[in-house]
Amino acid sequence: MLGSFKFSVKAASAEPLKDANELINSVETFIFDCDGVIWKGDNLIEGVPETLDMLRSKGKRLVFVTNNSTKSRKQYGKKFETLGLAVNEEEIFASSFAASAYLQSIDFPKDKKVYVIGEDGILKELELAGFQYLGGPDDGNKKIELKPGFYMEHDENVGAVVVGFDRYFNYYKVQYGTLCIRENPGCLFIATNRDAVTHLTDAQEWAGGGSMVGAIRGSTQKEPVVVGKPSTFMMDYLSKKFNILKSQICMVGDRLDTDVLFGQNGGCKSLLVLSGVTNLSMLRSPENPIQPDFYTSKVSDLLSLTAASV
Repeated sequence: MLGSFKFSVKAASAEPLKDANELINSVETFIFDCDGVIWKGDNLIEGVPETLDMLRSKGKRLVFVTNNSTKSRKQYGKKFETLGLAVNEEEIFASSFAASAYLQSIDFPKDKKVYVIGEDGILKELELAGFQYLGGPDDGNKKIELKPGFYMEHDENVGAVVVGFDRYFNYYKVQYGTLCIRENPGCLFIATNRDAVTHLTDAQEWAGGGSMVGAIRGSTQKEPVVVGKPSTFMMDYLSKKFNILKSQICMVGDRLDTDVLFGQNGGCKSLLVLSGVTNLSMLRSPENPIQPDFYTSKVSDLLSLTAASV
């Protein structure tokens, strides 16, 4: 079932990456997470451009997958450009796009509406796919006057509620989304991700999209369909779109419970980088059941270790 995750527990602990050439030669495609791997906040992580250039020179396909739903693929393309990275829009897969792609995959009726608890990225992807929507940032300033007898109306034609990271999250949105899910027959509850934290700035970690999803899950007592990592939806979509064998993919990320699990659930190799959320003590903790194939400090180690082994 989409949104239900299994934990792939390895018998042995992850190995530090030593022979980058062996890893690079064993796969055709590298999937990179973005926040904590390519950049932190608005700052590019050192050595990333040279590493991506090296992988492209070796004929590797590069794909960038992020659980951050605040931007559309086009908007992410502009961020890559601003940071000096030449990345094609077709190589970018944000969870905002995944939500739209999921609705398309199930033939969600175009005469139904989508209520969005999230930001502009989700709205733009829904619009590109031809779906009707309401909510989003426009509901950020709406308030409920809880006077005696107050009854909140909602659109009975809403057939799906999509919840992503939302800096304009409020009680109005919680109640509106809850009413749609609980009272509209067959209304879907879709989450872009359940990330506990996110990197809005490089100064500290901030509450992630999982906090918004958790509020709606709490009020509806329903589990969402999760379309972002570690759900296999995006991996299946990418494999089909690019005709990639999953065994020929390496997932590179900074989170164990999203990136590494995403790769393992999809049957891929996995490389954990310690430049974001996960540190070495977290990886080696006896309480951590998720072990990547390899780990290293940062993406540019692929470059330095390749040069060192020549």
